[in-house]
Amino acid sequence: VDIWGWRSAFVVPGTISIAVGIAFFLFLRHGKNADFETVKADLISTQAEMRAAPKNVLFLIFNIVIFTTAIGGLIFQSTTFSLPKVFEEEISGSATMLGWYSFMVFSIAALAQLAVGYLVDHYSVRLVFAVVAIFQALLFLVMTQISGVLTVVVAVMFMLAVFGQIPINDVLVGRITHSEWRSRAYAIRYVVTFTVMASTVPVIAWIHGTWGFGRLFSLLAVAATAIFIAVMFLPGAKSNAHPHVAHAK
Repeated sequence: VDIWGWRSAFVVPGTISIAVGIAFFLFLRHGKNADFETVKADLISTQAEMRAAPKNVLFLIFNIVIFTTAIGGLIFQSTTFSLPKVFEEEISGSATMLGWYSFMVFSIAALAQLAVGYLVDHYSVRLVFAVVAIFQALLFLVMTQISGVLTVVVAVMFMLAVFGQIPINDVLVGRITHSEWRSRAYAIRYVVTFTVMASTVPVIAWIHGTWGFGRLFSLLAVAATAIFIAVMFLPGAKSNAHPHVAHAK
């Protein structure tokens, strides 16, 4: 943006995206089809597991997934959309410098998905989800009390929690739905996510224009607390819930 103008910020990533899309299309054209017997075995295994889970438990989990997806989309969009503006207000610098701050925060935070994926495979989903949610709430409150360079440090910490939440809902959807319904379940989840994310943008602008970012992060702390409360209703390790929801194995 500093060198070539704001349009370059769309042209360059857009060109790269088109190139990746073409490369992926060629990869699929020359790749091998999935082994039918493997897919069939996975379907039979999933159906057997689903029959062992009470329908009311599955209904409860799916509703929690939808609720936490909606609130999580609000938090994700609010943080990723407003963070560069927060840095602009708290740390003076060019668009390039602010871009580097944002790049650093998001790049480090993205690694949280690997860590959370490992934890979900080895520990209770409810425990991991609850810890992630409560860390979000606490760090959002801290964000309302600091200024200057410290905002970058705290931003890295709460974005680790924000990014870390992303794979948890995906894991829950994958474990409670039949193979033949899984794609549609993910579609519903992403419709909810993107609808909330789209409506968040004008809300952020209104809150910032009226009260500033301090009030925004206070509201995000409340939202993260709501996720924590909802997560506590997930079946625990000692429940009779779906074995893959309560336990990793």
